Amino acid sequence: MDIQSDHRYAINLNVRGIQPSSTLRINELSNQLKADGKDIIKLGLGQSPFPVPDRVVEALKAHAHEKDYLPVKGLKGLRESIAGYINRSERMRFTWEDVLIGPGSKELLFLLQLAYYGDLLIPRPSWVSYAPQARIIGRSVHWLPTHAENNWQLTAEELDIICRDDPSRPRILIMNYPSNPTGCTYTDDQLLAIANVARKYKLILLSDEIYGEVHFEGKHKSIARYYPEGTIISTGLSKWAGAGGWRLGTFIFPTELRPLLDAMAIIASETFTSTSAPIQYAAISAFNGGDDIDEYLVQSRRVLKVIGEYVHRRLTDMGAVAQKPEGAFYLFPDFSAFRDRLSKRDIKTSQAFCTSLLENTGVAILPASDFGFVPDHLGARLAFVDFDGAEALKLAGGDYADHDLGDGFVEQACPRLVKAMDKMEAWLSSL
Repeated sequence: MDIQSDHRYAINLNVRGIQPSSTLRINELSNQLKADGKDIIKLGLGQSPFPVPDRVVEALKAHAHEKDYLPVKGLKGLRESIAGYINRSERMRFTWEDVLIGPGSKELLFLLQLAYYGDLLIPRPSWVSYAPQARIIGRSVHWLPTHAENNWQLTAEELDIICRDDPSRPRILIMNYPSNPTGCTYTDDQLLAIANVARKYKLILLSDEIYGEVHFEGKHKSIARYYPEGTIISTGLSKWAGAGGWRLGTFIFPTELRPLLDAMAIIASETFTSTSAPIQYAAISAFNGGDDIDEYLVQSRRVLKVIGEYVHRRLTDMGAVAQKPEGAFYLFPDFSAFRDRLSKRDIKTSQAFCTSLLENTGVAILPASDFGFVPDHLGARLAFVDFDGAEALKLAGGDYADHDLGDGFVEQACPRLVKAMDKMEAWLSSL
C-alpha cells in the first residue's frame, strides 16, 4: 500500500518533514549506543546534572496523595510563590493573578503562539524548538542575525531594521539569556536598548529566563525591568532546580497582557487541563526559596562556572573559536579552522562533523544546523553536563568550601568531561 496516497495517513502538512526535537533525539541515540555497550559521553541534551534540592523532594513525597484536578491557570499557592519569587529577584510588583502554570515552559510557548496571531522573531542561534513550534502552528519565522564578535547576541539596531518596514505588524520576539546554545548573556545597556525598540513597535517580548538562576555571578536581570508592559517572563524548575522531568513551567504576564493570559488558559482548558497536582504543591517550596536553596544555587553556580571556563580553555587550545560562557551549561564552538582538513574526509556540514565525532570518539554534541544555521556552518553546541551533580555539589561545599575551584576540582568531580576534551583534542589533531 502507498501510505502517501492513503487519506488515512494525511498528516498535517505543517508537521510533515519535521524531525523530532534534536536534543531529545541525540539523548535517545546516546542511550541506545550506551545500551549497545559503547562508551558515550553525553554532551548533547541540556539536562541539569544536579539533583532536585532535598526539601523540594520531601515536599513532593508529602503531596504524592494530591489527586484532584487543579485550576487551569495553576494552584493559587504556587502562583503566589512565583509572583513573590519574581518580585524579590527583579524588584517588580506582580500578583498571583499575573502567573500562568503549565507542564513545562515549552508547552506554554506553544500555547502563546496559538493564542497570539503574530510573526515570531528569533535571534540566530536559538534553542531548537522555537522555530519548529511556529512551523507546526503555521506562523512565520524571521531569523534575526547575530555575530560571533558580539557573543551571538541580538542588537537593538538589528531588531529595528526588521521591524521598521512594517511597524504595526504583530510580532513576538523571543529572547533567551543566559543563552542556550551559547551560555552568553546581556548587559543592562543592551537590554535597555532592545527594550526601547520593542516598545517603539509594541512587540510582545517573551523573555525566556529558564537559566536566569544559573548566571555564574548570580546577577541575572530581566528585560521586564525595562519593558514591563510588553514582556512575558518565562521560567520553570528544569534548569536551576534540576527538575527537568517534573515538567513544570511558568509565564509571568504584565497586567496589560492579561487578555493574552486568559486566552492561553482557554486553550489549556481544552488541551492539557491542568498541571500535575503533586508537582505544583512541591514547587511551592522551591520558589519560596530559603537558606538551603540559596546554598544549592551558590554551589551550582561555582561548579558550572569553573567547568565552563575549563571546557572553554580546552576548546580554544584545540583551535576552536568559542565565546566564554557567563551562565547555563553550554558552549557554542566554531570548528571552521579545521574546514580544509575536514573536507578531505568529506566532512562539510555541522551534522557530518557531529556524526563523525560521535562515531570516532563517543562524544555526543549537537550541530549548529539544529540552532538555525546553514548546514555548512561548522559550529556545534556542547552541553557540559556529563558529571555527577550530587557529588560535585558535595565536593564544592565540602573540601572546596573555602578554596577557589580550579582544574583540580574539575578533574576530581568531572572526569568524563576531561575525557571528552582529551578525545576531541586527539581526534582533531589526527585530521
